[in-house]
Amino acid sequence: MSGDHGPKPSEVYGFLGSIITTVVATVIFFIWACVPESWQQSAGISYYPRAVPTYVMVAILLMLGFYIGHNFISTPSPAHLNAVFDEVSRNPSSSECSLEDEKPIDPISDIGLDRINDIIFINPMLSRWELLPNKCC
Repeated sequence: MSGDHGPKPSEVYGFLGSIITTVVATVIFFIWACVPESWQQSAGISYYPRAVPTYVMVAILLMLGFYIGHNFISTPSPAHLNAVFDEVSRNPSSSECSLEDEKPIDPISDIGLDRINDIIFINPMLSRWELLPNKCC
């Protein structure tokens, strides 16, 4: 087991950078939108493209829409086996437990979708431990 715990500095800097950039851009936009034109001209801002922020906002919304659409197209359907199993999925071991074979902790494995559905939909008041695989005793 490796000693890498927690986020990497590049992830933190990227996240904080995106938050700070978004806040600064939003503040600049609201200042530009709320300050009267006469004040901007008195500050020496005589020409600025009024349509550019609109184009930028529409472009960002379109990019967001295309990104979400691309993710919907790329994601397999819920009935597809790739949505349930992947290369690191593990089936529970099929060894039967007995009272002589004392195993306090079962090996790590994925809980089957049928058992999850039983827990959530069929018998929600049933103890969660009664439906887990490799139940001893």
